[in-house]
Amino acid sequence: MTAPGLAATGRFAAVDVHYPPTGGARAAVVVASDCGFAAITQEHTATLDTVAEYQPGAFFTRELPALRAVLAGVAAIDLLIVDSYVYLDGAGRPGLGAHAHAEFAVPVIGVAKTAFRGADHAIEVTRGVASRPLFVTAAGLPADRAAELVRAMAGPFRMPDALRRVDQLSRGSGEPPRPRLTSTGHPPQHP
Repeated sequence: MTAPGLAATGRFAAVDVHYPPTGGARAAVVVASDCGFAAITQEHTATLDTVAEYQPGAFFTRELPALRAVLAGVAAIDLLIVDSYVYLDGAGRPGLGAHAHAEFAVPVIGVAKTAFRGADHAIEVTRGVASRPLFVTAAGLPADRAAELVRAMAGPFRMPDALRRVDQLSRGSGEPPRPRLTSTGHPPQHP
């Protein structure tokens, strides 16, 4: 199924970032040729040695370098799905997804697993037999269309298969190690 106003085929990406207890970050992307993510065509990861400290309200400063690094390893995309909110409130306070939309110049859908205080604008999407919803926000396409896309994504569970897979990859499951990168997304310089 295609969300209204979105092409059925193209390059659709979902990203996630994991912060291991040893430090740094591991970012992952899965790319699909269909907006339902039924046909994953590429998987890629990038590991950063260092990342910014977590700052409440400025999560994007920690996450964007990892997204830059992993997306540098794939060709141009038409849509990006992030494991976060696009806007943190109905007044448009930017979250990670809004910053990603500005950075990568593609429509961004935010899919959050938990409600965020003040994010009353997020559309609740219930999938499969789950009783807990996902919270969907968007930039570059209407939120109701983004919610329909998430509702129609491949997989029978609360979390669509592509989002489950990108989470696994970011945690280091199912893929060989990738070269380490600096916080700017480049290989470290060795003397």
